[in-house]
Amino acid sequence: MAVNKPVGDNARKGAVRKRTQRKTAVMGKTAWTKRDKTSGEFMAVKKSAKKFKGVRREK
Repeated sequence: MAVNKPVGDNARKGAVRKRTQRKTAVMGKTAWTKRDKTSGEFMAVKKSAKKFKGVRREK
């Protein structure tokens, strides 16, 4: 489990274990999509070029 203490330092301690991310195409552009590992449902899409922080990447 990821821990976010101390509050306000804008840093994550550890990895998010139950989620993965992959690069997908949304309306012709590439985006990062976050997915729940247990149920397989897609959770969020990030339109910017940056990845989600602390989330594992799928191959």
